[in-house]
Amino acid sequence: MKYPIGIQDFEKIIKGNYVYVDKTALIYRLVTEGNIYFLSRPRRFGKSLLISTLEAYFQGRKDLFKGLAIDELETEWVEHPVFHISFGGENFIEQGALESKITTALNKWEELYGKSPNATTFGGRFLYTLQAAHQKTGKRVVVLVDEYDKPLLDVLDTGYSTKIEGQERLLEEHHRNILKGLYSVFKEADANLQFVLLTGVTKFSQVSVFSGFNQPKDISMDPRYEALCGITEEELYQYFPAPIERLAVQYKCSVPQMKERLKKEYDGYHFSDVLTDIYNPFSVLNVFDSNRINDYWFKTGTPTYLIRLLNHTQENLNELTGKYYDPSEFIDYKADVEMPLPMIYQSGYLTIKDYNMDMNTYLLDFPNNEVKKGFVTMVANDYLKSKNLAGGWARDLVDALKSADLERFRKLLTSFLADIPYTMSRKETERERERYFHYTFYLLMRMVSCYTVYTEKQQSEGRVDCIVETSDYIYIFEFKLDGTTDEALAQIEEKGYARPYGSDKRKLFKVGTVFSSETGTISDWKVRV
Repeated sequence: MKYPIGIQDFEKIIKGNYVYVDKTALIYRLVTEGNIYFLSRPRRFGKSLLISTLEAYFQGRKDLFKGLAIDELETEWVEHPVFHISFGGENFIEQGALESKITTALNKWEELYGKSPNATTFGGRFLYTLQAAHQKTGKRVVVLVDEYDKPLLDVLDTGYSTKIEGQERLLEEHHRNILKGLYSVFKEADANLQFVLLTGVTKFSQVSVFSGFNQPKDISMDPRYEALCGITEEELYQYFPAPIERLAVQYKCSVPQMKERLKKEYDGYHFSDVLTDIYNPFSVLNVFDSNRINDYWFKTGTPTYLIRLLNHTQENLNELTGKYYDPSEFIDYKADVEMPLPMIYQSGYLTIKDYNMDMNTYLLDFPNNEVKKGFVTMVANDYLKSKNLAGGWARDLVDALKSADLERFRKLLTSFLADIPYTMSRKETERERERYFHYTFYLLMRMVSCYTVYTEKQQSEGRVDCIVETSDYIYIFEFKLDGTTDEALAQIEEKGYARPYGSDKRKLFKVGTVFSSETGTISDWKVRV
């Protein structure tokens, strides 16, 4: 079996006999039930392949779809002029990069269909070529825009500027206006358009790039198209039984056990209230190709723009995750530094975990272990600014918990906290110290992603600071800022934090820990079995 890793061209996949998870039934539904769409999905989730597949379909390339679902659905295979532009693979920090990209595309289309003698703006030239293509071919035009938001994400909150007619302007604002002028053409060119799809990671709305034309139909949370990108659990088992069996042999476990491990590592994405399980396609294909479980998706790019946004906001990750939100809080928004949640969600670092139908609210949390470990580690390194990278430390911590070596666990935790710069750990007010302490511990424990970890877990008689569950052990941690270990252990007993594990066969440890606001690390520690 050949895996199309890094291949986003539909024709190349089909002719090269690479494995292709058939999405063409959904594509047929898409093209026959509407004509102007917007789709948001995380990076490397198959958006570019979707665009390429649509391009082949609208070019009438019936030969490429032989044996696929759409082969039995489509009967006409009408060829349309296709305008395809991708903003991926470019660095739009450079002044003039966006103008150059659009100019190259317009020159290509004008060469095919004709150039306006009067139009000088991007929008004017684009409108003319759309009209000319329709008139010349007798067929309405298809417009496919991939990674439409990259020119904005590259410069978001960077402060980079450019000179326009002698005046200094933010590059972010400049790019926004260019794209707005380009996309506003769709409204005037409606009679010339057969189909339009814009894809990207984030949705910029309201006073942003979509405000100049009729709003495209946003299918990002449409249950009908939830599985348009990514691999569903059903597809995983249908297309990849042999690779799963090979992995099970490699890791000396049963096939059901390997399926469960793949689910924890790469599943967990949901894009509607139906909660269809979607696996990260890039990670899964890399796992099968290498026959090794690893963190593939997160290593392909660092979401620096998210770190910039989090550094500007007063919200911490622990205050954002594991909570229910109205859809307006993470879907429709004006992207700026005041609202990091929508961008974190749409970038794929948080996903829908539950839906409350009565309140029409969605529970947002990390999708899986790969994302949780990678993102939390990155945030921890940036926030704590420790001399030691948190990722390597976390692996040692996992090993200590696996063997129930709590003394080693204490030393690892103490030494890591001690490495955090004093200026970071010293806060002026008691509230700031308390908030810093809880957030620090939240970040550190969230990195122990191969185990079940609960922070601030709600129980009948109160919130437990932290519970870690391994296959053999259960650890209940209670932390006190400038308190005593006896107070911490007493709270565990009085609140009955261990009661839910009364019939559990695993060995249980109760750990009282004191965190010093003066030293910024652990000052006392006591374990009770």
